[in-house]
Amino acid sequence: MVLTMANCPSCGNPLAEGGVFCSKCGARVDAQGVPRPAGTAYSPIWYGNFYRIRKKVIAIANQYWIEDGQGRQLGFSRQKIIRIKEDIRIFADDSMTSEIFRIRQEQVMDMWGTFAVIDSATNTVMGKLRRQALTSGVFKDEYLLLDANGNAVGRVAERGGRGLARKYLPGGSLVPEQLVVEFYGQQVAEIKQQFKVIGDIWEVDCSRVPPQMDRRTLLSSMLLMGMIERDRK
Repeated sequence: MVLTMANCPSCGNPLAEGGVFCSKCGARVDAQGVPRPAGTAYSPIWYGNFYRIRKKVIAIANQYWIEDGQGRQLGFSRQKIIRIKEDIRIFADDSMTSEIFRIRQEQVMDMWGTFAVIDSATNTVMGKLRRQALTSGVFKDEYLLLDANGNAVGRVAERGGRGLARKYLPGGSLVPEQLVVEFYGQQVAEIKQQFKVIGDIWEVDCSRVPPQMDRRTLLSSMLLMGMIERDRK
């Protein structure tokens, strides 16, 4: 009998307990027992249970800090003012000298955009996000969560009532955003926004998110919500 510890993050194939590689696609299981795509640099900070994104609005451009539950800074990004395609770079800190990962838009038109989340050290695609244009444009913000091969594994979607209020009621943009995170139809997390007069804060508890998922894909959806969807309000 084969005992399984998790499913492969690349293809979904069950992983044998104690195995080093996926028997189907070759994805590697690191020493800490977290499966990851072959060639991806493992870092335990991206498999944590809680994250916070702080947005600061300044005169030149919006700035975003990624933090863990203790308030330690894990990443920094500054939004570009003029852009044809989104190419969001996340650095270790605000000196912007060490790039950790990036979010690269695959199409020119972002209303139908698919965004690849790429590990900068290895140039490996960790996952993708696809904007649901009709839903996000009319009812509520929604992105599909995709694996590295473009297969849908879940979604991040705004709660319907709040989405309509934020889009159509006077002053609706001031209503705090709440987004549900689902994997294979099951809710595993909720992203909650705290409204601030200058800037915003988004928080997410990842304790129920599949342990094999590099959280940078989920954090990228939060950054895109701030940089793209909030700009449209």
